[in-house]
Amino acid sequence: MESAKTGTGPLLSIGALSRAAGIPVQTLRTWESRYGFPDAVRRPSGHRVYPVAVVARLRRVAEAIARGHRAGQVVAASDDELAELLQVAPRRSPDASPDDGVDGLLRAVIAFDSDALQRLLLPDWARLGPVAFLTRRIGPLVVAVGAAWEEGRLDVGHEHFLTERVGDLLRSLRLPFEDRAAGPVIVLATLPGETHGLGLAAAGLQVLSLGTEVPTPQIAQVCKDVRARALALSVSSSTGGAATVAKLRRLRQSLPRRVTMIVGGTGASEVGPGVEVIQDLHALDGRARAILAAP
Repeated sequence: MESAKTGTGPLLSIGALSRAAGIPVQTLRTWESRYGFPDAVRRPSGHRVYPVAVVARLRRVAEAIARGHRAGQVVAASDDELAELLQVAPRRSPDASPDDGVDGLLRAVIAFDSDALQRLLLPDWARLGPVAFLTRRIGPLVVAVGAAWEEGRLDVGHEHFLTERVGDLLRSLRLPFEDRAAGPVIVLATLPGETHGLGLAAAGLQVLSLGTEVPTPQIAQVCKDVRARALALSVSSSTGGAATVAKLRRLRQSLPRRVTMIVGGTGASEVGPGVEVIQDLHALDGRARAILAAP
């Protein structure tokens, strides 16, 4: 264990503290930034180190979070409050279903267990169908991982793991739909700066996914080259805003009039004439079917 002796007693680097407490470094940094604990000591060299005495408390905090309490509730709690929380199980939200399937999926993400994640998701895909699978499993899982990251229970590596594994799974599940698709072409993409994008098979349309962070001139050119009937763009809450609306308006102006431009996602907002804003996957599925049925 890396440590240094000073007049205040043993001090640990953040890496040593992480190993001693069993908590990822990024999680410790998040807790310190948001809740003021663990509080670093600056050495004369300027390096940030931590008293070894905080290890025991960090382990108790991690135990309380593992029992279901929120990081915001326990990290800044007093010792007495923390002791009380460790004796009381958290209440389940009245809206939560005991069989919502998200808890097991979240455990697989925490463990970076690709096999378990796939074993849990594939039966749901077969049972629920594409739209319900995305709205009742993938959507809640993404929200749960985001909330756990906000609370400091997960780090950015878990979010990247989820994005990659779910993206791979959805691409493989989409292939049979693409093989049978004979309708018009719909192009999927996100604008530069938007890293959140998941592929979706759309009601018999031929899906051409350009991936994430695609320059707008390239999006427009591809739509022209493949004579796309529609363009669907995802905007998350982290990128939505006036700057994105301006980009979308310029993109609309550069597209042929025949191309239906659709914007969706948690950051989607009204853009203007010629741009349809769709707030959920059920509406997107319905719009895709309408495009397929159009002459």
